[in-house]
Amino acid sequence: MPVQPRTPQGVLELLPSQQLAFQRMLDTIRRGFERFGFLPIETPAFELTDVLLTKSGGETEKQVYFVQSTGSLEAGKPPELALRFDLTVPLARYVAEHEAQLNFPFRRYQIQRVYRGERAQKGRFREFYQCDVDVIGKDTLSIAYDSELPALIHGIFVELAFGKFTICVNNRKLLRGLLDALGIETHDDVLHEIDRLRKIGRGKVEESVAAIVGAERAKALLDTLTSPWPGVAAELRAKGNATLTEGVDELERVHQGTLALGVPASQIQVDLSIVRGLDYYTGTVYETFLDEHPEYGSICSGGRYDNLAGHYTKSKLPGVGISIGVTRLLSQMLEAEKAAPAKRSIAQVGVVNFDPAFAAEYAAIARELRAAALNVDVYGGTAKPGKQLQYFDRGGIPLALILAKREHDAGVVKIKDLRAAEGTEHDVPRGELVARVRELLR
Repeated sequence: MPVQPRTPQGVLELLPSQQLAFQRMLDTIRRGFERFGFLPIETPAFELTDVLLTKSGGETEKQVYFVQSTGSLEAGKPPELALRFDLTVPLARYVAEHEAQLNFPFRRYQIQRVYRGERAQKGRFREFYQCDVDVIGKDTLSIAYDSELPALIHGIFVELAFGKFTICVNNRKLLRGLLDALGIETHDDVLHEIDRLRKIGRGKVEESVAAIVGAERAKALLDTLTSPWPGVAAELRAKGNATLTEGVDELERVHQGTLALGVPASQIQVDLSIVRGLDYYTGTVYETFLDEHPEYGSICSGGRYDNLAGHYTKSKLPGVGISIGVTRLLSQMLEAEKAAPAKRSIAQVGVVNFDPAFAAEYAAIARELRAAALNVDVYGGTAKPGKQLQYFDRGGIPLALILAKREHDAGVVKIKDLRAAEGTEHDVPRGELVARVRELLR
């Protein structure tokens, strides 16, 4: 009995037309990163276990896929390698290891797959792409870089044309300073609840915070966090808390700097309830939402961290970064039929194998078109011409070229435009073929 073909749970496997749409997304993101001068790097899919898990907790370790070699398995040794679960820890290792060769501030982007042992469920993937961009400083890093990243993301999402979106920005110093000013000591527990505000609403969050710090302080905290910016800034400064004031100042500079870089005021919003759950963020934090699809959650997030590689080097390497959750975003949009592929084929021209006697001529035509940077699919079988045209049409190839005895004797090539309802045909002199194909594709 043959084995039933099936994909593992928690992976996104696409049909070619969908893969083309995904590839265009990645290309757009890559161009956006490079437009701001970021440099590409790649790190191995697996890292040494002791390096990868240096700063992770028990929960993270439960999600890690370990790589067990035959030798260590036979010797009863623990796995020496593990698949990366994000791109931040490999970046920390990379910067610490190559510190002497890097130019700081180091501007890097990385587009690669990561792996997590997630429980299989909708929207959760075990293998997925992360598209990360970071600026790493040596000893210090100007707050000006915190304004660059929303401007970069704005340009990318405008080009991706997914609809209206809002980039939300906040500052963790402001949050922690506010909690101190209100006499709240259990920062992490309260921030965890605040982080759920968009998901479950103010009523439930205020109730859960009240269970931790009391109803009066919970109300005061939620009132402040939901107050409009910049009106609440003066109120926050009046509390006389140094950490809080520093957070307000940084947030104002980032917001104004982002506006100066061309992001419309309607698309960059100060939202004091944005927390970002990861504990290594120390200043600016970002989250991005599609206005028409709040159910997608944050599709792009990140923030500022004081010391990227403290576990691997004595150097202080502060940074700021942001990551696009491109796999989850694409899967949600495909499910909602919001990312219908515009193209089904990478080929622009199909050459019909009308008569094997002209095989050399077909090869010459394909070679000439490819030399002109056009993508060409030459049919290699002996099917009837009608079936070959049907193959090209089903594949989404816009133009088909036909060269039979009549065309050969007349010194022309017939171009059949498969995009037209009835198929428009043009007899083109052989020497004008490349120019005419380009014109039709335009």
